[in-house]
Amino acid sequence: MTNALKAMLAVLCLGACTSSLAVEEDSTPGVLSRVEQQIRDYVDQHTEEAHGLIQRVAAINSGTMNAAGVREVGRVFQSELDALGFETQWISMPPEMGRAGHLFAERTGHRGKRILLIGHLDTVFEKDSPFQKTAQQGGRLKGPGVADMKGGDVAMLYALKALDHVGELEGTTITVALIGDEEKPGRPISVARGHLIEAARRSDVALGFEGAVGRGDATVTRRGAGSWILEVTGREGHSSRVFTPGFGQGAIFEAARILNAFREELGGEEYLTFNPGVILGGTTVEFDAETAEGTASGKPNVVPQGVTVQGDLRFISDRQKEEAQARMREIVSRNLTGTSAEIHFTEDEYPAMSPNRGDNQLLKAFDEVSRALGLGAVTPVGPETRGAADISFVAPLLDALCGLGPVGAGAHSVREDLDLASLPVATERAAVLLYRLTR
Repeated sequence: MTNALKAMLAVLCLGACTSSLAVEEDSTPGVLSRVEQQIRDYVDQHTEEAHGLIQRVAAINSGTMNAAGVREVGRVFQSELDALGFETQWISMPPEMGRAGHLFAERTGHRGKRILLIGHLDTVFEKDSPFQKTAQQGGRLKGPGVADMKGGDVAMLYALKALDHVGELEGTTITVALIGDEEKPGRPISVARGHLIEAARRSDVALGFEGAVGRGDATVTRRGAGSWILEVTGREGHSSRVFTPGFGQGAIFEAARILNAFREELGGEEYLTFNPGVILGGTTVEFDAETAEGTASGKPNVVPQGVTVQGDLRFISDRQKEEAQARMREIVSRNLTGTSAEIHFTEDEYPAMSPNRGDNQLLKAFDEVSRALGLGAVTPVGPETRGAADISFVAPLLDALCGLGPVGAGAHSVREDLDLASLPVATERAAVLLYRLTR
C-alpha cells in the first residue's frame, strides 16, 4: 500500500480508536470469552470436514455461463443453510440475461448488528476448461475455484455452524448472499445486483468472504472496474499511398497512437489502470463485445480501414474514473490525417469501494478478534493488489470489510490453489467477529 493511502486511512481512523461495535460483557478486546473459546474449538474440530466440503463443491463445474452447475453448487449450500434455520430462496434472473441467479438466506432477530455476508458460487472456469479436478498436494488444495471463492464460502458456512453450535445464532439478523455471476455479471447491473443492494439497505454491516492476500490482512478499499471499446476508422487504399493527404495514416497507426498516448499520459496515476485486452484491425473487422471474440482480415499492401479495441478501466473513486474518461476522450479526438475514432465507456461492472471511517472501525474490531485468538495483527491491504468484488456494490450503504476468506494463489488460472492451513484461521476470525457484532 502506498504512503498516500496509508495517510488517508490513518485520518479516517481518527476518532475510531475506541470501537463502537458492541462485544460480549465477559470479554475484552484482547481476550477470548468462554463462549468464544468454544467457537474456536468447534472450528478446529471440524476443519477436516470443511476441507472435504471445499473439495466437493470445487468438483462441480460452476463457470458463470454454466447455469446448471451454478445452481448445483447453490443447492449444496442451500441444504446446509436450511439446516441452520435460515429461510433460503433461489432468486432467478430473467432468461435474457443468461445467468443462473443467486442464493439468498436469512435469519431475523432483534439482537446486535444486522449482518450481510457475501460470497459467490461461480468461477471463471467454464465447462470447456481443461481445469476441472481437485488435487491435494501437501498442505495445499489445487482446483478450480478453491480460492476464488469456494474456500471463502465454506469459511462463511462453518463460522455460522460454530455460532449455531454454541447457541448464538438465535436472535440474530443475518443475511447470506451467494451470487451466481460475480465473475461475469449479467446486464443490466441494476437487475443483476438489485437483490444484493436491497439486502444491504436492511443491514448494518457487510462482510465479504473473498480470499485474503495474506493471513494478516483484510480489505477496506477496492478499485471499481468498467470497460471501454475504441472504434477507429481509416481510408482504405493501396499501401503505397499511406501517409499522403489523400489516404492519411490508416486505422492501425491511429489506434497505436491512441493506446500509446493512454499509456504515456495516464499511466503514472496512482490506483488508475487501463488495459487493452483485445484488438482487431484490418480491412474488415467483426467483433462481439459480449464474448470478446471476433475476426479481422486485411493485406500488407492495403491501408487498413478499421480497428476495434476492448479494454478495462480500474479506479479508486468516481472522481478518478470520470477524470480519466474525460482525458481518454480528449486523446481519442486528436486524430491523425485521414482517420476518425470514438471511445465508448460501458456501464461500470463494479463501483469503487472507497476508504471511509466506518470500514476502518470494522477493521479495528477484526484486528482485536485476531489478536485475541492469538493469530496476530490484521492490517489493510492496498487496493492495487485486489480485483473488483460484489462488496463494492453495497459499501456506500453500510460499514463493510472484505478479504475474510482463506489464502490462495493463482486465481483465474490452472495454477489456482488454496492454503488449507489458512481455512481455520479465516473461519475462527469470522466466527468470533460475527459473535461480537451480534451481541
